[in-house]
Amino acid sequence: MTGHEHSALDRATCSAALRALIAEARDLRLAAAADAVRGRRRARLREWQAARLARTHADLLANPRYGAPAAFFLTDLYGPKDFGDRDAELERILPLMTSLLPVSGLQTLLLAIEVDALSERFDAAMVKVLGAQLDHAGMDEAVYGAAYRQVGDRFGRDTQIRLIGETGEALDAFAQKPFVRMALKMMHGPARMAGLGELHAFLERGFETFKGMRGASEFLESIVIRERAFSSAMFSGGD
Repeated sequence: MTGHEHSALDRATCSAALRALIAEARDLRLAAAADAVRGRRRARLREWQAARLARTHADLLANPRYGAPAAFFLTDLYGPKDFGDRDAELERILPLMTSLLPVSGLQTLLLAIEVDALSERFDAAMVKVLGAQLDHAGMDEAVYGAAYRQVGDRFGRDTQIRLIGETGEALDAFAQKPFVRMALKMMHGPARMAGLGELHAFLERGFETFKGMRGASEFLESIVIRERAFSSAMFSGGD
């Protein structure tokens, strides 16, 4: 789904899409957790991918302006973090959020959850292909790349990277709305008391990160260009 298609969705369609994507990501996480070997291999894969992201974007992480946004991207949007608690909270209060949030807010959440579902889908496929190779430390890029090509789905990989950029753009626009900071602060205590701490913390981190960046275009372009280059290199096999 493109950014234009996301922005054209109405409230009911956003809600239905959110529910379906949350369920898909949840089922994939539960399948991994139900098998100790698969769960351990999934964790190893995610550790490797987190280290790769940190290497690829090391200069952004060290940059005074972009360090915090890069850390947010590589943990809260595109990294190894398990979003099960956040998504469970969102699923529980989705009817309320559907009625209270503006459609633009629902569309932003939809982008983030779609990234999560795609990541879970690709990670499950990579774990299946890599198998016992994840039982040993020191997996190199050649082994990872061979599995990446075997999993295939270049369109899906391109979509995942595009959605990362579009999620950042949506969060940046969201952070420019003056009432958001006050609303998030007012929700802090009630959200925790209601068992919505993970979801609220995600929204707060995203808002503060993009509010403090004072313009995200250059940062987002850097992330997307580098991730596309990495994906292209994996599919080409270094040729």
